Amino acid sequence: MHLSILVSAPSLLLLPTPSRLSSGPFFACPSSLGVSKISSPLAMRRRRTAVPPTVIRSPAAVGESRSTAAGEGQDENRVLPDLGTLLRRFWKVAAPYWSSEDKVQARLRLAAVFALTLGTTGISVGFNFLGRDFYNALANKDQEQFTKQLLYYLGSFAGGIPFFVVRDYARETLSLRWRSWMTGYYMKRYFRNQMFYKIQSQSIIDNPDQRIVDDLSSFTGTALSFSLTLFNAAVDLISFSNILYGIYPPLFVVLLVYSLGGTAISVFLGKDLVTLNFLQEKKEADFRYGLVRVRENAESIAFYAGEENEVQLLLERFRRAFENLKQLLISSRNLEFFTNGYRYLIQILPAAVVAPMYFTGKIEFGVINQSVSAFNHILGDFSIIVYQFQAISAFSAVIDRLGEFDDILDGSKSYIPEYGNTEKINIQFQDEKIPTSLGSNGSVPKAGCRRLLEIQNLTLQTPRSGHILITDLSLDINDQDHLLVMGPSGSGKTSFLRALAGLWTTGAGNITFYMRDAGQVQTSISADTNSSKPMTSLKKEEQLESSENRRARGVFFLPQRPYMVLGTLRQQLLYPTWSEDIIFPSENSQTTGSLPLLSELSRPADESIKPKKPTVDDLIHVLEVVRLGDILSRFNGLDSIYEWSSVLSLGEQQRLAFARLLLSKPKLVLLDESTSALDGTNEAHLYRQIEAAGITYISIGHRKTLYNYHNKVLHISKYNSRNNTERNWYLESINPTTAIEEANSAF
Repeated sequence: MHLSILVSAPSLLLLPTPSRLSSGPFFACPSSLGVSKISSPLAMRRRRTAVPPTVIRSPAAVGESRSTAAGEGQDENRVLPDLGTLLRRFWKVAAPYWSSEDKVQARLRLAAVFALTLGTTGISVGFNFLGRDFYNALANKDQEQFTKQLLYYLGSFAGGIPFFVVRDYARETLSLRWRSWMTGYYMKRYFRNQMFYKIQSQSIIDNPDQRIVDDLSSFTGTALSFSLTLFNAAVDLISFSNILYGIYPPLFVVLLVYSLGGTAISVFLGKDLVTLNFLQEKKEADFRYGLVRVRENAESIAFYAGEENEVQLLLERFRRAFENLKQLLISSRNLEFFTNGYRYLIQILPAAVVAPMYFTGKIEFGVINQSVSAFNHILGDFSIIVYQFQAISAFSAVIDRLGEFDDILDGSKSYIPEYGNTEKINIQFQDEKIPTSLGSNGSVPKAGCRRLLEIQNLTLQTPRSGHILITDLSLDINDQDHLLVMGPSGSGKTSFLRALAGLWTTGAGNITFYMRDAGQVQTSISADTNSSKPMTSLKKEEQLESSENRRARGVFFLPQRPYMVLGTLRQQLLYPTWSEDIIFPSENSQTTGSLPLLSELSRPADESIKPKKPTVDDLIHVLEVVRLGDILSRFNGLDSIYEWSSVLSLGEQQRLAFARLLLSKPKLVLLDESTSALDGTNEAHLYRQIEAAGITYISIGHRKTLYNYHNKVLHISKYNSRNNTERNWYLESINPTTAIEEANSAF
């Protein structure tokens, strides 16, 4: 491979096998038109669009493993997976589609591609004999026969070329169909049980976005090309071996020795390419991710005047990719010294072997061309590893990355760390009930109050280190029990909300939500959930999982920095309870040419459990309620599209999040310093609005003015491991007098 190809290889560049390209006076068979094409070695380094990865802003992530020295050392010392592991991972990644609900279309299309490949091989055999007769007529100076064979050739080209084109088109459309299914399959598993959060917060693997976008695309296209190459090689071997053996048996023996020796040398020279390709994928993705972070945090960097630091950090990431690419190019160069000589020696080798027979008159001139063509075909079949070793090594890296990702989505314990006690916090959803006895915190519920939340003996630990944050916490939250959680930084306040949201489950105890139509649903969220089933078997579980969703059950969460979706102002307000109206094609309207499952990715599982979708008037009214009425004129209505996290201030984003809350009308909301960017007047206004809407809330905050809007306060202190017998929390009621005193002391 030449350097220009290495540097700028296009997406899934497919190269013909040079041995199939006859040189000199010998006529080239059209078998070189893509029959044995596999992705070029550095074509896996495609021209990519930087796709922002899923960023979870969580202090649980001690730091990106991709940027730590330990992580870099682990990558550099990565152990190359053995052949058995690669084959197992290949089968695990490839197999689900062929037994999915799209299996009939998939298998029919694959059979058609193989049939077309068989037809193109037959055409190549026909051209082999046409070439022999063509050159015989030319050598014999038989003009009439020459004209006749030329017309045969032109007619065969006209009839044969469409088979090659249709075969390649059928292969690419099947690859696209396969990729669309696998994208849906991996996306659903990536978001199941909040696996995307666990991967990011615990730094389990690097760049899952790249594996979904780039590696899946490479896998489907290259897997089909490689499978067809093997199939074509087997058919070629059978078809042309008889021809070559019939011409001169010793030539067949020379071919075997030449190809086997070349394969052994190629494997030896290219043994480091798989690891280098794996690392190159990762290092380039790291560099791209760093650029995305600059775009996402442009204002903060500008305030800090941190441009020089960012440039140095980005150049360091680029340097790592550059150094690895240099090693990759050196290894490729060393392999190319051998493979180029191997390729071009065979252009004269078969002619040199059979030439003495021609000189003695035992064979005609056309037989030399036939033997060269057959020799090139069979040698190409035997020498797949030699010609495509760099492409195979790059494909092996893709298989390794996807297999690793697949194992993690399956909840493999070898990837997801467990620290100390493996017991999980148990989260339950039950029907609303009226408490009839003392609460676990000793409070006497008011008559007619409904219990919303019950926490029993909750011990919370950090996922990564197992550090204890809260011990043996028990309390009840009834309707209109507005709880304020306070404590020093690092004591575990936000982590407490993470536990309630099901994001952190390391520890022990029970959390029970009493919500509408909850039934008797119990979930113990852990990393052991098996997600490797085909998509047909996941659907019922996904619907059940959706019915268990805390948001659908009347629980809402507002973080300190609201998440702004990519879309219109209308979508900002509807998120996450509703989505924009999407026209889903019905099952009866889908044609055989439509891509599978893409329309199902966002199809709601059960609309009946959601509140009625707000009208335009509702959206305008709620903006007025949260004092954002001017936003409509500033940004030209509800359907304008902007980078909302950039054009809105943090205070405006927080008010927009309260608008989402008021539209969703949950029973219980968890607020993590959700008014930290607001002035006291707007803070008081928003708390009055959600209380008037009948929403019970649990707030985290440091301001003493928050006492005015709550009737209970939970104080959490930092856990003292030396005195592990005492609780590090206490709960007290807030009376109006205390609230006024605390509020006044704040000023």
